[in-house]
Amino acid sequence: MGKRFLLVTASIGSGHEKAANAIAAGIESSFPGAQLEIVDFMSWRTSAFNALMKSCYLKILAFVPNLYEFMYQFTAGKKKGGFIQLLMAYVMSRSIKKLLRRHQPDVLICTHPFPAEAASHLGSGWRRKFLSAAVITDYSVHQMWICPNMDLYFVGCEFMKKQLVADGIAEETIHVTGIPVDEIFHQEQDKAACREALALELDRSVVLVMGGGLGLGNMIRALEQLESLQEPLQILVAAGRNHKLRQRAEQLGAASHHSIRAFGYTDRICLMMGAADILVTKPGALTLTEAVSLHLPMVLHEPIPGPETDNARYMSGSGAAVWLHAGDNLAYIIRRLLAQPVRLADMALAAEKHSRPAAVQEIMAIIKTKTAP
Repeated sequence: MGKRFLLVTASIGSGHEKAANAIAAGIESSFPGAQLEIVDFMSWRTSAFNALMKSCYLKILAFVPNLYEFMYQFTAGKKKGGFIQLLMAYVMSRSIKKLLRRHQPDVLICTHPFPAEAASHLGSGWRRKFLSAAVITDYSVHQMWICPNMDLYFVGCEFMKKQLVADGIAEETIHVTGIPVDEIFHQEQDKAACREALALELDRSVVLVMGGGLGLGNMIRALEQLESLQEPLQILVAAGRNHKLRQRAEQLGAASHHSIRAFGYTDRICLMMGAADILVTKPGALTLTEAVSLHLPMVLHEPIPGPETDNARYMSGSGAAVWLHAGDNLAYIIRRLLAQPVRLADMALAAEKHSRPAAVQEIMAIIKTKTAP
């Protein structure tokens, strides 16, 4: 009988789930005969309390983002954040125990801090039954990810390893693998072929506008600013699960001198990124990782306060992205970039340097070593 894997993620945005799906594909190819379960820790089926927390989180994010930023910063320090961690771990311990009893995994992998916290704070009698791993799906480490009893940590960059060590995590448990994304994003995409597949003109610039799985990031304002550009663009809008955003983008497109096409939640993001000259997006870590894997220059705007601000700081500092701050004009930045092909090429090269095409394979190799008889 193959090893039993339990992947615990969270349906908050799409990044945690995307990382879990990439890992799941790696398990299926690296561990023949493995038993694999993927569980949404924040679903009603797992826990009514967890699902209620998710609902509150999304409402705060949508209506009171400054409150979310305050909460993120308030829980960032060891003293306050550590207390909140213990409280959350205690409250969610029942959920993780229920999952462990049901699935009895040999390996537990968490792509969200809540299940990682709950598992880390279990007694040793529970923890010695399985290998535990945390996959951090951002480019910085918040206090909520500091779970001292996890067996393995997989992180996106060297800076995060230093952060974890400074916070008391054993260095030998931390592995800089990059953030796992679907293998398709590590396959070279021919721009002309991608444009033909999407019925786009080959010789007109393409800008992809994204807001993550939830379609956040004030994308309508971005489209309105792009209207001031005289040169007609081909604009692809990935609205995710935000149906109102998709409808509004289609309405704008009907009156625009640009060619605007709006998509809902789609599996064609790789094709759209392959066709684009520039990606305009809020800086969710999985979207950024997919983009650098395809060497796509980025313009980052409207980060969710907290983790996405850190992501924007990291990616703009790497040279792969331009970060728009309050008062910056998107149309001006896009005009400048499209007029400077050398700069776009430099940004693509910077993105390539931060790509980690072997992330999933490295994670699998380390887990295989740790679970070997």
